[in-house]
Amino acid sequence: MVTLKTANDFDSRLQEAGVSLRRVRPQILQLNLGKLCNLTCVHCHVNAGPKRKEIITGETVDRILAWFEKTDIPTLDLTGGTPEMVPDFRRIVETVRSWEQPRQVMDRLNATIINEPGYEWVAEFLAQNKIEIIASMPCYEPANVNAQRGEGVFDSSIDAFQKLNALGYGADPDLQLQFVYNPNGAFLPPDQAHLEADYKREMKEHFDIVFNHLYCITNMPIARFAFYLKRENLLADYMATLVEAFNAGTVEGLMCRDTINVSWEGAVFDCDFNQMLNLAARDPGTGRAIQLWDLEPESFMDAPIATGEHCFGCTAGSGSSCGGALA
Repeated sequence: MVTLKTANDFDSRLQEAGVSLRRVRPQILQLNLGKLCNLTCVHCHVNAGPKRKEIITGETVDRILAWFEKTDIPTLDLTGGTPEMVPDFRRIVETVRSWEQPRQVMDRLNATIINEPGYEWVAEFLAQNKIEIIASMPCYEPANVNAQRGEGVFDSSIDAFQKLNALGYGADPDLQLQFVYNPNGAFLPPDQAHLEADYKREMKEHFDIVFNHLYCITNMPIARFAFYLKRENLLADYMATLVEAFNAGTVEGLMCRDTINVSWEGAVFDCDFNQMLNLAARDPGTGRAIQLWDLEPESFMDAPIATGEHCFGCTAGSGSSCGGALA
């Protein structure tokens, strides 16, 4: 059981469009391992960075894995922060890949971690376990990447992707390599198919790098990106852009419909954005956030999805999800 949510402008827009936002059977368990990261990116919705202390504990990992093994949810989506910096990352991956019914694992990779001292194991470990990589690459031009993610990030990312390609990523069907584009500013992503073609041409021609798909993800007006918008006096204009670009055709594909998102403390959310806003699924009796190990997946399908003004970010234009454009 979860508490009912209060109505907001996003709900009103759904009603006006005659569409409903309802869950389907869970297909993805998305686990945020914490806020520790070797970078401090402008667009980050997690406020992640090198000095953050919030990471998952071994005890919480044990409880989550015990719950997960009993379900038929086919995919584990690991995010952060930089997941590989968390001590239990390898244990989580090896465990779910070794089960009688192995789960598919997706790793939302900050590729520069491959070149950090002490993390030389990352590339081969991911390949050995056939982990699908979702890697941030905001542009194929150095200036834009460095402006968004930090000086030197472009060159380090290129080197990391070349190492991944050498292991078969992007060419071997079992080693999927997806790139993620986030706009470098307060505007919507361009057409995903056209941008993917540009990326593939430029990455191959200049760096001999291949990858499978490009995902365009809208910057969400929360956390560090919201701070940037406020500082530049762009928040109102950006929100207006998102609201005006609302597309009812994106609702069916929203990630909150088939994803159970979980924090490093085990609390249940509808998506990683709601997690950062502390919009947790809550017990109606105690008001406390529901822990994953207390959740019945079947009953969760009937629970309302917590929404807010930030949801316009996922439904603007072609839409935005963990897997890119929706329409």
